Amino acid sequence: MGEPFCNAGWVNVGIDHETAAFAVESIRRWWNQVGRQQYPQAKRLLISANEGGSTGSHVCLWKWELQQLADETGLSITVCHFPAGTSKWNKMEPRLFAWISQNWQGKPLTSYAIILQVIAAATTEANLSVQCKLDTKSYPSGHQFSDEELATLSLVPDPFYGQWNLHNYNLEKS
Repeated sequence: MGEPFCNAGWVNVGIDHETAAFAVESIRRWWNQVGRQQYPQAKRLLISANEGGSTGSHVCLWKWELQQLADETGLSITVCHFPAGTSKWNKMEPRLFAWISQNWQGKPLTSYAIILQVIAAATTEANLSVQCKLDTKSYPSGHQFSDEELATLSLVPDPFYGQWNLHNYNLEKS
């Protein structure tokens, strides 16, 4: 039996680079402020990610930061990437971001306070609620990893043809 449907969204608004470290910090913030309380028995976390950009399956910083999150939380993290060009399959696009975009249509976004208010005010007839937080941390780009550092990752290929499917993998606590 699956978890009950929660018509709720979480948005982490950053003021710096959109890096893998920012993406994982967004997941961390959701886990610490919502997920841990909502799913206290959770031992695993499934992340659907776009293949391109900072969350791509070949981005070392993405894997490194997810490993840190797995170590901090004790969660086994499974990542499944949408193939390139198919982010429209992500159910969050029509269920959350479309409503946020519609809500801020035509409004001048002149401050972070207004951005947060507009995002948090997005709702639907199905009672969508959106929590929105401002992230003022710095996320520099261009981090490089040594082979020794990457060897410390506890990457486990996905059981479903993991040797061929490098887009799906698990990170266990190291």
